[in-house]
Amino acid sequence: MSTIPSTTTNTSGTSSTSSTSSSVNSALSSTMTQADFLKLMTAQLQAQDPTNPVDNSQFVSQMAQFSQLSATQQLDTDLNSLSSNVSTAMQTSQVLSSSNLVNRQVLVPASSATYDGTDAVKGAVNVANAGNVTVQVLDSSGNVVRNIALGSQSAGLAQFSWDGTDDNGNAMPAGTYSLQASSGSASLDTYVAGTVTGVGYGGSTLGTYLQVSGVGGVSLSQVAQIL
Repeated sequence: MSTIPSTTTNTSGTSSTSSTSSSVNSALSSTMTQADFLKLMTAQLQAQDPTNPVDNSQFVSQMAQFSQLSATQQLDTDLNSLSSNVSTAMQTSQVLSSSNLVNRQVLVPASSATYDGTDAVKGAVNVANAGNVTVQVLDSSGNVVRNIALGSQSAGLAQFSWDGTDDNGNAMPAGTYSLQASSGSASLDTYVAGTVTGVGYGGSTLGTYLQVSGVGGVSLSQVAQIL
């Protein structure tokens, strides 16, 4: 007869343990918050053995942890708010200061250039090591229409200009042309000059950007030179 009460008691204990375990898993499945901590303490108190309650020192220690958690979360909230305000102020300041570039020409990375049929295309080559540099202009079909020999150049930005004619002096139609630059067997990065027509903010990933004629949107950090 003593077996039946014993079985009933074990079932109850298992149920309480299961409830506590569920509360713990739920609290640990995401970032611990004040509400989660309080639920965990409540579940612990409900599931404790009445004949062996939580020691007072342990309970005081847990309350101290709860207080510390609350203070830490408030500090984290305040710091995040301060960081957000500072970041917003810096972004606004950068956009406003960049507005001074409107109607100015800048040199930005580009592998193609838009020729309007009249004005020469100006650009530059990023020379990594001193040597003879050549710029090639290609049409939409990939055919080289102009070879521009810049001769020996030292490391740095080597300026070039294309007047819109091919190697035979024939005028090329307006359109978008590809640019390639090389020094020996090494390919080099090309830059194109364009007028800044606008300034904007593209979010945390892009940051402040410039709208450059003939190129499009370019991150402010990519501007190699202001002409």
